Amino acid sequence: MDHQKYFDLAAKQALFSTCKRSKCGSVIVYKGRIIGKGCNSPPGVSICRCLVDKNTYDKKITDKTCCIHAEQRAIIDTLTLHDGFIYGSTLYFIRLDKDNNPKPSGMPYCTICSKMALDVGIRYFALMHKDGPKLYPTDEYNELSFNYKSS
Repeated sequence: MDHQKYFDLAAKQALFSTCKRSKCGSVIVYKGRIIGKGCNSPPGVSICRCLVDKNTYDKKITDKTCCIHAEQRAIIDTLTLHDGFIYGSTLYFIRLDKDNNPKPSGMPYCTICSKMALDVGIRYFALMHKDGPKLYPTDEYNELSFNYKSS
């Protein structure tokens, strides 16, 4: 499987992000076919920019932004367009730096997205680490997210 291709497509989705804190993108793949995509941005269509000031973000809370996560958007997109294919799929996630270059992922930490992915039947959660792509079984990703401790 060409994982890099899917991370590249997730990075293209991240370019649509209107979040002030970070640009993230996700795609969901089932049997080699993109079935969902998303970026992190505020909910709804009338809000065109992130409402959270970068300086007020508290890293002790995993989601203190006004944005819907890229993973959540991709899941919603998939359930809206291709709900019969989400079970057994792979979710690819990537974050971009300030120059729109892909950043290596750290360890799984977002229980909001891990719980949602697990609940809808996504089989793998894929992150691009410094040493290459890592596909986590979603139940393992969820457990790692619950056990994550920021430094």
